[in-house]
Amino acid sequence: MSVVAAFLYHEGKRLRPVTLIDPACEHIAKDDFVWIGLSQPTETELADIAGNYGLHPLAVEDAGNGHQISKLDVYGDQLFIVARTAHLEGDHIAYGSTAIFLGKSFLITVRQGSARSHSELRAHLEITPELLREGPDYVLHAILDFIVDGYFPIVEAIEEDVLKMEQRMLAAFLTREEVTRIFTLRRELVRFQRVLGPMLEVGRKLVNLQLPRLDEASKPYFRDLLDHMLRVESAITGIRDILISVFEASHLLEQQRQGAITRQLAAWAAILAVPTAIAGIYGMNFENMPELKTQWGYFVILGVIAAVCIGPYIRFKRSHWL
Repeated sequence: MSVVAAFLYHEGKRLRPVTLIDPACEHIAKDDFVWIGLSQPTETELADIAGNYGLHPLAVEDAGNGHQISKLDVYGDQLFIVARTAHLEGDHIAYGSTAIFLGKSFLITVRQGSARSHSELRAHLEITPELLREGPDYVLHAILDFIVDGYFPIVEAIEEDVLKMEQRMLAAFLTREEVTRIFTLRRELVRFQRVLGPMLEVGRKLVNLQLPRLDEASKPYFRDLLDHMLRVESAITGIRDILISVFEASHLLEQQRQGAITRQLAAWAAILAVPTAIAGIYGMNFENMPELKTQWGYFVILGVIAAVCIGPYIRFKRSHWL
């Protein structure tokens, strides 16, 4: 069923259910308003509600498009807002949209691809009717605040994973899978910032512009909403910086470890160079080599090789531990 909830509210309390083809809001009391929530509506349902409430065709077309960017448009005395929703699926952020029509005594939401229903929000507002009594512009703030609050669990989950990755990086090399995950998360955060940019623009318009159907007393609420968006943006920027620092620090540590291994190999090569030369010379076995007739020559040569190896080895170990 596309119609999730549709009710008429009187003095902040639910009065009765309505349908998409009920008489338009011009026929209800001044302080009453209708709040209709749709999810994945059909074209017929959108056409019915558009004809009944006088919605602009361009706004209705955008509401049926689940990939529309966030925006705020004014059509006569009506406001039309598109807000992008987001939820985490593994390491990927999935997006949806919620289109909101705000007019005279009505508020209509159209959800496309959104994982979070507004039923919980509606129930919360209905048990605290003080804000509902203020009108649909306050419900608009509550819906947008509900959407933006859904961003925080995404940011916090990614941040927690990145901090754990940072700890592992200090103890061992990052695996290929972890490096791939760093770039995956970074790509998701870049995309999230692109989605958040238009949302910030919507928030600034709600705060700074004189818009129809918005009470001046509601401005502080939208200012608080804008602050929440800015906090999300700041958190995303911080996580991206941590991801970059994790990759760079891991690369530096890997270079340091490789440098230490290279120095060890070079030291061993230097230590073994003299014994190799000695062994090479005496391995030629020319007939007139005088040392071949020496009774203790073999043991002398072994002693020389041992002395040549032990001295540099001891110095190398001391410098290595220092």
